[in-house]
Formats: sequence, structure tokens, C-alpha cells
Amino acid sequence: MHLAYPAVLAALLFCTGLYGVLARRNAILVLMSVELMLNAVNLNLVAFDVWLRDTLHAGQALTLFTIAIAAAEIGIGLAIVLMVYRNRGTSDVDRLRDTAEGHEPGPNDTNDSTSTGTVRPEVAA
Repeated sequence: MHLAYPAVLAALLFCTGLYGVLARRNAILVLMSVELMLNAVNLNLVAFDVWLRDTLHAGQALTLFTIAIAAAEIGIGLAIVLMVYRNRGTSDVDRLRDTAEGHEPGPNDTNDSTSTGTVRPEVAA
């Protein structure tokens, strides 16, 4: 088997996952895209392990660790997304910018209408 076939497939999977992370607004779809990227890495690890004929099977061992990390990541990530959805009513990533605790207005965050021509609402602490 040629190494190019799984490498091209892994590159396509990784690019699809990267597009999903950058373009999606739903947090669950972002998590699914991260999982797709990790699966592309797993495919590369196993393909290079078979191609190099490693006697220790280090690529397959690293794949098992990656699968364990991905399972922990998706478990914690889904728990966070569910709690945010229960509290906010949405899992839209763009609408979750105001979830940072202790957000204090910086030096550029003013309510002065002369600088931008619009009045900005007060930030509720």
C-alpha cells in the first residue's frame, strides 16, 4: 500500500475539520470538527507506523492516547456546551462572548459619543 493514499485522505479530513472549526457558529459542530481533525492525525499515525514497520508500534500506541484524550475532550466539551445552553438558551459561539467574568471596560471602551458618533450602552457588571 502506498503511503500517499492515507496521507491524502488524512489531509482532506484535517482540512474539512479546520474549515468546520473556523466557519461554524454552533459549539457542538465545532467540537465535531475538532474530533475530525484528531481522527486525521490518528490516520497519519497509523499509516506511518505501518509504513515504517515499527516493531514497537509507537504510532498505534500514540493513536490510543489520542483517542483517550479525544474522549475526555468531547465529554468535558459537551458538558460545558449543555450548561451554557441551559443558562443562555443558545450554543452559538458568537453570542457567547459576554460570558467572560469580570469584564471591565478598557481605555478604548468609552460612552463618549464624540469619538465614534454612536452611544455605546453601559456594561452591566
